[in-house]
Amino acid sequence: MDEDLEGMSREELIAHARALRQGIRAHRDGTGQELCWHHPALWGLLPERQDPLPTVPAWPQFMRGCVRYRQSLDEQLPHAPRSTEEHRE
Repeated sequence: MDEDLEGMSREELIAHARALRQGIRAHRDGTGQELCWHHPALWGLLPERQDPLPTVPAWPQFMRGCVRYRQSLDEQLPHAPRSTEEHRE
């Protein structure tokens, strides 16, 4: 799957590593409502040119998943700042 790396020069590998790191940092630095969104830009850093169609849960299951995710943030990051800001498109 990663055969493309074999033919890259040192400089190309470094540039690729930097692009991957930037993508990971952008995802890591997401905050608030950004944490819940579909992230095709991150997946676009992979060499496979796919546009995977995600399976989207029905609303009740989706909302339970969102609530569980938010609860996990309370458990894992109890001292992280909290926001009352509403999501804006």
